Amino acid sequence: MARLRACGRPGTGTNDLAVHRAAAGLAPEDLALATGVSDRTIVAIENGRHEPGVDLALALARELGVRVEDLFPAHPPRA
Repeated sequence: MARLRACGRPGTGTNDLAVHRAAAGLAPEDLALATGVSDRTIVAIENGRHEPGVDLALALARELGVRVEDLFPAHPPRA
């Protein structure tokens, strides 16, 4: 299965999953339950220790009401 590789951004981690999860008022356990994975998987993705497959990335984005690109930007923002 294909994996998403996000571009690392100094000081912000490799993705914005934690930011969007917190903005939605969800704990890692809540998002895990809603997407069918363990809370450890959610935390590992947030910390850049696990790259989600496309299906999981789509499920995360759908649950949080954002685009996959919002969670896993391909390029760092310009300064």
